[in-house]
Order: sequence, then C-alpha cells, then structure tokens
Amino acid sequence: MKWILVAAAALYLFGSFKRPVFFAGLLAELVYLALRGVELGRLPLIGPHDTLVFFSTSIALMAVPFFYTPPLRDSDGFSWSVGFLAALFALLALPFPSFNMPLPPILRTLWFEFHVALAFFAYALFGVGAVLGGMFLKDRARAVLDLQYKAALVGYAFFSASMVSGGIWGYYAWGTYWLWTPKELWTSILWLFYTLYLHIRLKGAQWERMVAWAGIIGFAVTLFTYLGVSMLMKSSHSF
Repeated sequence: MKWILVAAAALYLFGSFKRPVFFAGLLAELVYLALRGVELGRLPLIGPHDTLVFFSTSIALMAVPFFYTPPLRDSDGFSWSVGFLAALFALLALPFPSFNMPLPPILRTLWFEFHVALAFFAYALFGVGAVLGGMFLKDRARAVLDLQYKAALVGYAFFSASMVSGGIWGYYAWGTYWLWTPKELWTSILWLFYTLYLHIRLKGAQWERMVAWAGIIGFAVTLFTYLGVSMLMKSSHSF
C-alpha cells in the first residue's frame, strides 16, 4: 500500500502547477489513511509511520481553504510550498514500519484520538503559517501576513483544545492531568510561544517582520515538539 504515499507525494509536487493534481494527492492520502483505519479498526495515530502520514495529510487539508483567498488564489509559490511540505512528510513515513498491533488499554478512548488529531491539525496550520511568513518576507504583502495570523489563531485554538483533551485522557490513563514528561514540557513551550506570537501581532505595523519570522520559528519549535522530543528524549508521549 505504500506506493499510494509515493503517488500522493508526486501529485503534491506537480500540484504546484495544477491544483486539481494537488487535490488528487490529498485524496490519495485520505484513501491510504482510510485503508489503514479499516485494517487497524481505529484511527491510524500510533507510531512514526502513521503519524507522519497523518501530519502530511493534515498539512494538505488545512491548506485547502487558503487556496480560495484572494492573495493566494493564483499563487504558485504557496501551492508549491505546502505541496513540498506535504510530500516531504509523506516520503519520510516510508522507511518506518507500519505497526498493526492492537491499542494498549490506556489509549482506547476517544479523548486520546481527539488529543492527537487536534494536535496535528494545529501543527499543520502552524506549517501553513510558516509558508505564509516566508511569502510575506519575500513580497511584503500585508494580506498574506493577515492570513498567517488567521492560520496561527485557528491552530492555537486547535492546540489549546488538544491540550485540554490530553489532560482529560491523562487523568483517565494515569490518574493525573500532568506528568512533567519532556513532551508535555515542550507542548507547553509551544503553546506559550504562540500565545506570545498572537500578542506581538497586535503591536502594529513596525512589528510585521518579527511576526513573520516568529511564524517561521514557531514551526521549527513545532517540529522539535513533534519529532525532536520523540526521537531524542524518553517520554510516555514518544510517537
């Protein structure tokens, strides 16, 4: 089935020239996730393979509404950038094995699925925001920076909801809302970073370059929170 991911990655990249091709890539990944879900009997949200595919799909899915906004409607640069990100994470998933084991009891709850899915939707919007930040630094289009702010704001709402659902899941799983694991600490750092970003955005036009850079740096913090912590630190949240 992994050939579907290769096809999706190729479609994302070629979709920078024809957006229907990009949508075909998104459809291919959604089909792959659906097949994995049927195979597993649950949402595929465990292990590096499935989470990377879910992340890739989320980036493409969250980018779709931005295709229809006036500043980006005819922007090949935006299509190529989000297509590249979606393709990159789809291809990164290929070397990892796809685990088919049943869920451990502590993960058999909708709170876990809400927690992870909302977190990846937020990560994807932070990635879209980073692309928009780079576009603003290149062209200085104020409307693009406004879209970056909207992407970050919606992503922040998703991430806040993910933290709440994660706390509820943690209470049912371990009897506490907070465990002080590296993942939880970096999740808090990421939430505080975007809290600061949203406040800086309100300080006026003289802060616009800093806001654009903050959106790019925020995505780097996002990637470390997701991949860096899981690969470099021992945590109950590793993948």
